[in-house]
Amino acid sequence: MPDREPTQIPQHFVFALVEDFSHMAFSCAVDPLRIANLISEKELYTWSFASLDGKTATSSNTSVTQTHSTFQNIPPCDRLFVLSGINMQRMDHTVLVKSLRRIDRTTRTQIGALCSGAYILVKAGFLHGRKAAVHWEYHDSFLESFPEVNVVRNVFVADEKYITASGGTATADLMLHLIERDHGYDLSLAVADQMVYNTVRDATSEQKVSLQSRNGMRNKHLANAIAMMRDSLEDPMSPAIIASEIGISTRQLERLFGKYLNSSPKKYFLEMRLDRARHLLLQTEMSIVDVAMACGFQSPGHFSRVFRINFGVTPMRQKGRLD
Repeated sequence: MPDREPTQIPQHFVFALVEDFSHMAFSCAVDPLRIANLISEKELYTWSFASLDGKTATSSNTSVTQTHSTFQNIPPCDRLFVLSGINMQRMDHTVLVKSLRRIDRTTRTQIGALCSGAYILVKAGFLHGRKAAVHWEYHDSFLESFPEVNVVRNVFVADEKYITASGGTATADLMLHLIERDHGYDLSLAVADQMVYNTVRDATSEQKVSLQSRNGMRNKHLANAIAMMRDSLEDPMSPAIIASEIGISTRQLERLFGKYLNSSPKKYFLEMRLDRARHLLLQTEMSIVDVAMACGFQSPGHFSRVFRINFGVTPMRQKGRLD
């Protein structure tokens, strides 16, 4: 008799839904798993939901989700994600934190957080000395309250023991990353196509647009500097010229970027140009030479070296990611 293909045990995900959780992040977390099952015609993933009372959880848009278990009785699972949204700082997370610590101590479940859920992982003592991604709206409070956490601007962090994603569509990026890790790039790509999601971001992508908006509203000099950078990607201006144009010293400009963006003007401008270059590689048919020129790199060779250092792949490899 021919050998039968071994039955694959599906991975079970549990989502611990804190009241006022982000419904967008919730959908972006669950639907990629559902679509992966649909496309593969296999039960690769199963999932269930937990809440404080074990009955329902209400999102910030007032949608009510039925849940399967309480925080105290979270079932055995492969991955457990804490998902919260607004107002999480004013809630009592004692029950969930106690459960997270027990699960972390006694099982091999991989624990993570979505949107503002990293706040609860900090309360559980999980993120000390580790990188974490959190929605940009909470960056300032995190930096102030939890200096022991290495808060990064990335859309998600997947190379730590505790995985974190910044929320919104970044949650879909994380799930597609996990699907690729579990079952290969082809399935991840097929899921992204089914979602009509053509600009999948990897862990090195940053929440740059939101940060620009947030800090631009707070400091007009910084907003003007970022606007000048955005308008001169093809012919980059030096920090000294930018500072002169907006009426401050180069040193003042350096301090602004350090205070609000934890970066230097030169580094931030380079990252902005590289981010645009990656978008052009993924979204257009432009040649690598043309992309380099459009983003202010006079030498394609220099562009390729800098791109590889920042993103871990060459422009040619990046261009082929979604072909």
